[in-house]
Amino acid sequence: MRIGIVCYPTYGGSGVVATELGLGLARRGHEIHFITYRRPVRLAHFEANVFYHEVDSDDYPLFEYPPYDTALASKIVDVVTYHNLDILHVHYAIPHAAVAYMAKKILLTTGRYLPVVTTLHGTDITLVGNNHAFAPVVEFSINKSDGVTAVSRSLKDDTLAQFSIQRDIRVIYNFIDFERFRKTNKDHFKKIIAPNGERIVAHTSNFRKVKRVDDVIHIFRNILTEVPSKLLMIGDGPERQHCERLCRELCLSDHVSFLGKQDAIEELLAICDLFVIPSEHESFGLAALEAMACEVPVISSNGGGLPEVNIHGVTGFLSDPGNVAEMAKFAIRILSEDSTLQEFRANAYAQARRFDINNILPDYESYYQEVMQKSVNKVE
Repeated sequence: MRIGIVCYPTYGGSGVVATELGLGLARRGHEIHFITYRRPVRLAHFEANVFYHEVDSDDYPLFEYPPYDTALASKIVDVVTYHNLDILHVHYAIPHAAVAYMAKKILLTTGRYLPVVTTLHGTDITLVGNNHAFAPVVEFSINKSDGVTAVSRSLKDDTLAQFSIQRDIRVIYNFIDFERFRKTNKDHFKKIIAPNGERIVAHTSNFRKVKRVDDVIHIFRNILTEVPSKLLMIGDGPERQHCERLCRELCLSDHVSFLGKQDAIEELLAICDLFVIPSEHESFGLAALEAMACEVPVISSNGGGLPEVNIHGVTGFLSDPGNVAEMAKFAIRILSEDSTLQEFRANAYAQARRFDINNILPDYESYYQEVMQKSVNKVE
């Protein structure tokens, strides 16, 4: 198949998943065309069967903001026409699903019907899409897609609850590439960060309020009273400065390292003993899955799709969002004994194997074929 992929080329989960999906499909012989305003962060090297088309959105004196939606629609039409794409897969509903519909209508004037699959990733539904200013467009765009997928059962339920959706929504989980995310020997890193054999706790996110990043600091403070530990805060975002100040106020600065955005996150996860993700809501919990693939147990909230990834009492523990004391108690239980930690490590890895990219890619291939078959001779 010749597949177009539209996504945000950033560190966010939707862009990461879209890029890894395209790369995985390319390795299975499909021709993949990424259409974005910047090269995706995970598309760092030349890959066979992978092509990148940059969307230019020039500044004009007439416009206060560059007309990106129009530029993207035009680029989609161009790529579909001249590379003869079979299907377009757009990730994150806003604005990609609406833009895809515009491109589809333009192509229809030339006698070509373009099947479009929209994947819902989370905040496009639960945060942005729920804004009254965007909701009608989101609902319309989902209903006008030829296929719709969601990355968890929880997100599917949220979408159906918030919008009047006539389309079936197929749940196809996020995935992990075990060629990249696996536990490797990085003891030289570990000795630098934890020179006295301390346990290493990690959190990674985009440091937005919904991630409840300050809860990580309070959880770690409680852990430190029982277990010698170090905390790695990986990522960046609007809450980072607040968290840095909180560490100073709580006299934790000697035990906490803010590492900013990291490309090789798997090398840091390889040395960790526990991953903490206390978010108010996660559509899936890709960061948790990446940790589990590296044999790191997880302490998380039970918000959104996290219970579909992190199994309570098996791969880690779940608590209500904001229940810092309980999360800390569970963390201490895992970290206090080597035998307990090793049991949770093994369980986390076994659960992560269920989401191996090689198990998920056939689901997408099958769904593409299903959508394309339904679109044969179709005129909207």
